[in-house]
Amino acid sequence: MWYIEKHNENYQVGWRVSDILYQKKTPYQNLAIVEFAEFGRSLILDDAVQTTEKDEYVYHEMLVHPAAFTHKSPRRALIIGGGDGGTLREVLKHKTIEKVDLVEIDEEVIKASKQFLPSLSESFNDPRVEVIIDDGIRYVKKVKNYYDLIFVDASDPVGPAVVLYSEEFYRSLFDALTADGIAAVQSESPNFYPDIFVKIVTTLRDIFPKVNVALAPVPSYISGFFAFTVASKVYNPKETTPNITFPTKYYNEEIHNACFALPNFILDMLKIR
Repeated sequence: MWYIEKHNENYQVGWRVSDILYQKKTPYQNLAIVEFAEFGRSLILDDAVQTTEKDEYVYHEMLVHPAAFTHKSPRRALIIGGGDGGTLREVLKHKTIEKVDLVEIDEEVIKASKQFLPSLSESFNDPRVEVIIDDGIRYVKKVKNYYDLIFVDASDPVGPAVVLYSEEFYRSLFDALTADGIAAVQSESPNFYPDIFVKIVTTLRDIFPKVNVALAPVPSYISGFFAFTVASKVYNPKETTPNITFPTKYYNEEIHNACFALPNFILDMLKIR
């Protein structure tokens, strides 16, 4: 049995499926947990692979650590989305973090991840964590000058995640951050979703003083490499030397310095050369 993820009529990727562990139609989306022969257990939402056990660490480390190490002493963090728990796990590795609020619209994602993806969801029981079942854009509108770090761990811009790509939402992120706060936003594939990628980056540039794009290869995403945008009020990640005091699988000091180097075609897309 094979699971096929189709990008368009001309391109698709297949994984051999060892087992289907869980399937449910939630109020928001189709949710499945399957076992891939090569990539291990995977969370699939609306027929798109969100994360796999084999390579999830690349995505989660790169969403979190470039921003978290750029901030001088983050204490309060917000995760919007991230119901599988991988981003939460990485945020809690930072010793200055005192409180993390995770806002997930679909509680069923959290429940399924706790049951079937323990390596990602292990941190939900940490006493510093509060899980809030709510719409992310509605929640963040109510918060002002509170979080040092905000991570937008959204799925692709379809279904319930569409509003997490709007200018209104990004302005709410800015307002919810402290005076030296930083937001990190998953920014899609510059190859397969160039319009969405450019919109995310240019909109954040209209709002935040310092905006930098990082790239990393995420093998299970059909696009190959993936973009992460660090939007900061004060600090520049390119001027940061991370002091890494915990084990990582992908991110390190050299990766931090290198990941913000962009190829010419992306510089052209963003009109910055």
